[in-house]
Amino acid sequence: MKNNSEKSLFKKDGVNYLIPFILITSCFALWGFANDITNPMVEAFSRIFHMSVTEGTLVQVAFYGGYFCMAFPAAMFIKKHSYKAGILMGLGLYATGALLFYPAKMTGTFYPFLVAYFILTCGLSFLETSANPFILSMGGEETATRRLNMAQSFNPLGSISGMFVAMFVIQANLSSMTSEERANLSKDAFEALKDQDLSVLIGPYLIIAAVIAAVFLVLWFTKIPNTQTRVDDDNDGIVASLKRLGKNNRYVWSVVAQFFYVGVQIMCWTFIIQYGKYYLMQNGMSEGDAAKQAQLFNICAMASFIVFRFVCTYLMKYISPAKMLLIFGSIAFCLVCGVIGLTNGYGLYCLVAVSACMSLMFPTIYGIGLKDIGRDAEFGAAGLIMSILGGSVLPPLQAAIMDAGGSEHILFGMPSYNVSFVMPLICFLVIIIYSAKMIKR
Repeated sequence: MKNNSEKSLFKKDGVNYLIPFILITSCFALWGFANDITNPMVEAFSRIFHMSVTEGTLVQVAFYGGYFCMAFPAAMFIKKHSYKAGILMGLGLYATGALLFYPAKMTGTFYPFLVAYFILTCGLSFLETSANPFILSMGGEETATRRLNMAQSFNPLGSISGMFVAMFVIQANLSSMTSEERANLSKDAFEALKDQDLSVLIGPYLIIAAVIAAVFLVLWFTKIPNTQTRVDDDNDGIVASLKRLGKNNRYVWSVVAQFFYVGVQIMCWTFIIQYGKYYLMQNGMSEGDAAKQAQLFNICAMASFIVFRFVCTYLMKYISPAKMLLIFGSIAFCLVCGVIGLTNGYGLYCLVAVSACMSLMFPTIYGIGLKDIGRDAEFGAAGLIMSILGGSVLPPLQAAIMDAGGSEHILFGMPSYNVSFVMPLICFLVIIIYSAKMIKR
């Protein structure tokens, strides 16, 4: 039985999908890079434009809003054409959004950057709506979730690259002036400093646009078989698909769980910077040094995420995905309690450990949600990608709790940074409930 399972990992109907699997998996690293160069930009844009944390999270509203708005148009495009066409369209929009950072910088204002992020993530929405179900279909049904976990293992490699670029290329070269010092500059001096910092910030985006163009050309000239389920049925449109999906409780619960998972992932990876800065500055570090040190903790969190993604992919040979989700969700819940309750800095170590628990969650929820939905895979994938909106909706709520502490950052007698992590706590509770339901099914 095990040998048959291994044979079905990259084979289906006599076709070997190993090479297509490798090529499509490269796209997972590309959107991982985009996601995790963006999270630290909340703090960077807040400093450059002298904004509050809540205003800075508009970056994520635009970023994850693009995912939400383009998911169903992407599904309709893929349904009409192919998974490969959807991936090529995604790469094109991704490169276009990245290139728009240059004219955004020339305006010297914040909002054109939000437009660039939105277009960039419309491309990411196409990529994820295409690539995830494509990977699921490149072999036997019984190995689908494991295969997606394997492909998603390369996503954090792009993520950690994005974090290194954010830290060593962008943040290391931004002006070390504090927010207060910037506020005291003359208008001309502030504009000159802003222009200098924005020139640093846009460089990596222009380079990644060139990389994406190269990947686009490789995929364009590579023949990749289409694995979509084709049905000649006049009544097989979007409304019929949505009705079938709406009656599928497992799928509906998966969309809800994915909304909260993406929200908690973005909160933990974004606000580890603010949380870490607060405690490091309490120990006498300057704001600039504390931001760099906090980014190192963020990179450690991503490293643990990468290691445990491979570990979890291996363990899925022996433990069901839903059981693993319950175990790791419960551990994450306990660690977040430590993030809230420990006010001596040790909560930062708990926050790093949370990433190890999150490593299996996105692809596992995705795989469970799309199991056995056949011809509805494109629209099912779109719904799960739309749930990425959680990364847009939930972080501003956590940021508002942080800002509610005022200049002293104290709320209910505790640091507001600690109190704000009640939001991730709620998210992990939803994931625990979801995994328990899936085990019963």
